[in-house]
Parts: sequence; C-alpha cells; structure tokens
Amino acid sequence: MTNENKELLSFEAKLEIIGINPFVYLPQEVLFEILKRAKKEKGKIPVKGRVNNIDYAQTLLRYKGEWRLYINTKILKNSPQRIGELLQITIQIDTTPRIINPHPQLMHALQNNSVAAKRFNELTPSLKLEIIKYISLLKTEDSIKRNVEKAIDFLMGNGTFIGRKP
Repeated sequence: MTNENKELLSFEAKLEIIGINPFVYLPQEVLFEILKRAKKEKGKIPVKGRVNNIDYAQTLLRYKGEWRLYINTKILKNSPQRIGELLQITIQIDTTPRIINPHPQLMHALQNNSVAAKRFNELTPSLKLEIIKYISLLKTEDSIKRNVEKAIDFLMGNGTFIGRKP
C-alpha cells in the first residue's frame, strides 16, 4: 500500500437519512480520491476514519446510484435523532482484513438441518456473508436465537429474512 492510501481525507457533511439509515454523502473530490485509491468504481469499499473525533470502520456503499457512508449508532450515538447535524469526518481506505466468522448457533442449526445447510452452501458468496454478518453482529441471545430460526426458515423456503424472500 502506498503512503497516499494512508493519508486521511477530511470533510464536513450533513447527516441525512434514507429509510431508517443515517448516512452522509462524500464531497465529490473526496469520493473521487477514495475511488481512485480503491481502484474501483463498483462494489463495497472498506474505509475507516473518525466522525466527530470517534473512530470508525465502515463500508462505503453505492445505493440507488449514490455512494453513501452510513453512520450507525456505533459510530455516532443517537444518529437517527441527529439528522441535519453537520459532522466532522475523516476517511481513508481500510486495508485491515475483515473476517466475520459465522455465529456458533447458526453453524449448529445448519449442522442439524441438512436441507438448510445445502441451500446455504448454494447461496452466492455475498448472500452467505450477509446472513453470517447479520447474525454475528446481533447483541442479545434472544435476538440471535430468533434470527437463526428465521434464517433456517428462509433457507427452507418459508418466510423472509434480511429483507429477502426465499
């Protein structure tokens, strides 16, 4: 990695919301520099920096044709209630490997259901990762248990999960 990729870019941006998700748009010159450093114009770009002096690691995403940096409540406390606030942001490419291991409860459920396991293994890598990430980042045992059950139902062709139909 070149020194150029480690250099922080700084900007101010107004916190906005789409659906229930707070985000900021990057100024065009910052966005162009990040895309140049990432050497891509599609997909997800891992980034890190600071929002109002709080460190974050996040993924820069393109949604409905626009690149957005989502500002969740881990990054900025009460972010959904702070829409319209002007934020001080730094950003750079994050080259740290991001490995998310499947939650043990999900693995156990898949081991006990061969049909669900087969369907899980047939999913695209991005959809598998989405399921793994969603369940692995849940905080309470109740929500983990409930969502593992939903994931298995989804894999069995019943119900919806992570906003998707079977």
